[in-house]
Amino acid sequence: MENGFGLKVLLENMAKALVDSPTDVVVNEVVGENTTVYELKVSKDDLGKIIGKQGRTAKSLRTILSAASTKLNKRTHLDIIEE
Repeated sequence: MENGFGLKVLLENMAKALVDSPTDVVVNEVVGENTTVYELKVSKDDLGKIIGKQGRTAKSLRTILSAASTKLNKRTHLDIIEE
C-alpha cells in the first residue's frame, strides 16, 4: 500500500462489491500538497447503493479509507461524483 496506490485499489474493490454494475466504477486519485482526494464515480442506478440510507454506506467507506490512510500517515478525502 505505498504511494496511495493501495488505497485507490481498496476503495475501488469496496465500491465494486456494493454496486450492481461493477464495470462502471471509476476511482480518480487527485494528489494535493497535504491531502489526496479520491473521486468515486458509479452509474446513476448505483448511486443510492454507494450513499446508503441516511449516508451510512458513504460514511463507512470514508471511515475505512481514513483508517487505512492514517496507518500510512496520509490524509485523504472521498468525493462521490454524480454523473
